[in-house]
Amino acid sequence: MTTVTLQEAKDHLRVLEDDEDALITSLVEAAEGHIAKYLGDDLPEPMPAPVRAAVLLLVGDLFEYRERQAITGVGGFQENPTFQLLLNPYRSTEVL
Repeated sequence: MTTVTLQEAKDHLRVLEDDEDALITSLVEAAEGHIAKYLGDDLPEPMPAPVRAAVLLLVGDLFEYRERQAITGVGGFQENPTFQLLLNPYRSTEVL
């Protein structure tokens, strides 16, 4: 599987040091896992640029807000329409 690399994520986050490599790696794994579930399938291979951008957006949110707990009505996470715009064309749809 083509995955977002640690270096790509660090570049996106503008992190220069290696102190948070383990955290960033785990955030990439979490973001890719979430996006695979959102898409309803495995991540596309090779990973298209919009899907890669969505992974990086989610990694950025997870990194920036890693200390915050989402509490309804008190600064909880808001849905990012860009995330959906990037991913919706790649979602699996089943006809029943």
